[in-house]
Amino acid sequence: MATYNKKGFKPKTKAEKQHNIEEGSTTAEVFNTLDETASKTEAFVEKNQKFIFIIIGIVAVVVLGYLGYNEFIAKPKQVEAMNEMFQAQKYFEEAVNGVEKDSLYNLALNGGEGKYGMLDIVNEYDGTPAANLANYYAGTAYLRLKDYKNAVAYLSHFDSDDEILAPLAKGNIGDAFVQLNQPEDALDYYEEAAEMRDNTYTTPMYLFKAGTIALDLGQANKALDYFERIKNDYPDASEASNIEVFIGKAQVLSSK
Repeated sequence: MATYNKKGFKPKTKAEKQHNIEEGSTTAEVFNTLDETASKTEAFVEKNQKFIFIIIGIVAVVVLGYLGYNEFIAKPKQVEAMNEMFQAQKYFEEAVNGVEKDSLYNLALNGGEGKYGMLDIVNEYDGTPAANLANYYAGTAYLRLKDYKNAVAYLSHFDSDDEILAPLAKGNIGDAFVQLNQPEDALDYYEEAAEMRDNTYTTPMYLFKAGTIALDLGQANKALDYFERIKNDYPDASEASNIEVFIGKAQVLSSK
């Protein structure tokens, strides 16, 4: 606790006098140290002010450049990319819901009616959110066209925090590896897709796919764990409707 000398107070004892002398000495030392530090700082700034101003200038240029790039280059480029991608998105949606799927997926990939396709968006607007999304569309279109290697390539370049699209991209890569007869890789991606988010759509779907692949790979205990998670945590999911059958199969195989 700090002590203060009251007006008119005089130390009565030798110890009190000694304490006051030491306290005054300590205070003086503190102020002397502060003065010395301030002097050294001033001397350093004076000696190196040209260098300091250069650093400040560089930082200012970088910050202003970044803000200017975002405002005058990145944002307009993103808007342009999304406008260019509109027709390709339309082709993709028509392919998902339509009849002539292959031709529509090809139009989504390569463009039509003088408009860019998803591959053009990826190449022409690299680094934009639109190009990132185009990777997802392109990879999924290739998957539907049974071009599984290109599906893996484009989906692997898609990066998102979206609740649904992020696990769907991983799961689609798993689907492609199943078709490429690489079940171990498929299992890895299904497991990753199942764990990425916790929702009633993608999580039980990829737990189920991981479970069925695990069974095929002779990993019955792992499959049983996935099937039981569906039963216990996602009882209303479509995958839970006949999950008891798969649980029974996994139990039999795991006991062997």
